[in-house]
Amino acid sequence: MRTTSVRSVAAAAVAVLLSAVLAGCSSNEFAPDSTMARLAESGAITIGIKADQPLFGELDESGAARGFDTEIARIVADELGIAEDGIAWVEAVSGERERILADGEADLVVATYTISSERKERVGFAGPYYVAGQSLLTRMDDATIASVADLAGKDVCSVQGSTGARTIRDLAPEANVVLFEDYSACVDGLGEGQVDVVTSDDVILAGYAAQRPGEFRLVGGNVTAEPYGIGVALEDDEFRMWINDVLEEAIEDGRWKAAWDSTAGAVLPEPQRPYIDRY
Repeated sequence: MRTTSVRSVAAAAVAVLLSAVLAGCSSNEFAPDSTMARLAESGAITIGIKADQPLFGELDESGAARGFDTEIARIVADELGIAEDGIAWVEAVSGERERILADGEADLVVATYTISSERKERVGFAGPYYVAGQSLLTRMDDATIASVADLAGKDVCSVQGSTGARTIRDLAPEANVVLFEDYSACVDGLGEGQVDVVTSDDVILAGYAAQRPGEFRLVGGNVTAEPYGIGVALEDDEFRMWINDVLEEAIEDGRWKAAWDSTAGAVLPEPQRPYIDRY
């Protein structure tokens, strides 16, 4: 009995020591005052995504998030030790992305968010994790639009706060740019004849075209390169650089490609691996 008791006490002591070591490793993984430590300790994170963009960011009727952006966001959350039930998904329409980060309504934004010099003045960006290109979506039966050169006098739909709206004004100054709140409204307007063309990133437009086969087509090729980044609070360089590390590891170990294959890769060809911009 005494031998058993001694062994039990020893085993218990080892278990306590092991628990203490593991706990110590966990608490020392991130700097105590970092965003990573705060989120990991809380077990919760709020992530801004698009709610209406097929293949990249969608919220279904149950509130479940789907798409390449959301899978990239899940990789970040997983590295923080945050489970799916600890993620709060919030809609981040193009014109509100900077505000919800500045107001603390989201810890990060993964929402087809093009990195630009202008935006870097208001938001910190990790990535890019993908590079898209701006293109045009027209009705299948409209043969009058084949490129940006054909947009003079045409009603071109984009969304408020998007880089696409600014770009098309520069490239087609005689076009009539119509701004809606989101791209799904633009696509509905295109189908109903309210506008002549929708402009956005090729992957976004391809998702809408895939949802309504035979109705729309992409034309004009790509007129820009649109590097998608993960937005964080402007001054949180530590968080931004840590996310860059996570993205690089995911690209190297296959998680990035698996995220693509399970979402946008069902429709689109495999993209080139992006180069992380550690500005």
